[in-house]
Amino acid sequence: MERQAGNGTSWWAGGQRTAGSWGVGLAEGRGARVGGMRYATIRTEYGTTAARVDGDLLVPLAAGDVGEMLAGGADGLELTREGAQPVPVAEADFAPLVTRPGKVICVGLNYRAHILETGREAPEYPTLFAKFADTLLGPRDDLVIPSISDRVDWEVELGLVIGRPVYRATTEEAEAAIAGYTVINDVSMRDWQRRTTQFLQGKMFERSTPVGPYLLTAGELGPAPDLEVRCEVDGVVMQQSRTSDLLFGPAEIVAYASQAITLRPGDLIATGTPGGVGNARKPPVYLQPGNTLRTWIEGLGECVNLCVAEETG
Repeated sequence: MERQAGNGTSWWAGGQRTAGSWGVGLAEGRGARVGGMRYATIRTEYGTTAARVDGDLLVPLAAGDVGEMLAGGADGLELTREGAQPVPVAEADFAPLVTRPGKVICVGLNYRAHILETGREAPEYPTLFAKFADTLLGPRDDLVIPSISDRVDWEVELGLVIGRPVYRATTEEAEAAIAGYTVINDVSMRDWQRRTTQFLQGKMFERSTPVGPYLLTAGELGPAPDLEVRCEVDGVVMQQSRTSDLLFGPAEIVAYASQAITLRPGDLIATGTPGGVGNARKPPVYLQPGNTLRTWIEGLGECVNLCVAEETG
């Protein structure tokens, strides 16, 4: 197995397909056939660890999380954790896919339907903003509804993780730097977001952004994956679209962001949300304690987070 660099080929190429590693969770959809190698980050008695999906088991790796695994290149993908036993998927305690990414870059106004519901014009360039590692939440963790916000909203998003350093990249080089894809919900506190024209403050609440459970390697999906995305609250579908409705695709976003800053292994990018956010509904609808937020993307898995009230005093 050899990690490629600088020639526009995939960040990972040439590996052997080991039993149980390929074809996990194969899913059919309009324009999509999703399979490939899958990785996760799980919490264990020895801390967080990256893990490779092997059938119904998670095989712990030496790296502390998927970001560290990617930074280790080919060795990071294969080196197992000494003395650690496989963990059944059904019993795993999933951490955020990347626990301490150097960057979390998000894209606003990137689905055509969402642009229409906000009444904005289609942007000429990707609308970028940043989040922080402290905002990330595991895909099964409780989502705490902040006591200081009563307009907590959902945003299902296709996430991608960078697999190798890239700077001033072409679209082809950017595509090759994408390690794989995951599920994100950019939960947003709209009252805080709308306080000023800079909406970072509504996006930076601690432990508010579910990420995971898996990284699906990018090679199986191609440069412009067409996947169904869906967000549900208590089983009611609030958002449903396909990633083919993205205005700027994953490689375009990576190439654009890399013009300003070097993207490195483990950096996380949220590509934007489709129409159907609670704030745009009439009347508006927001998350409340007791709600179950389900964030699903075809073939990638789902985040299921119970909303709970913040303990105060």
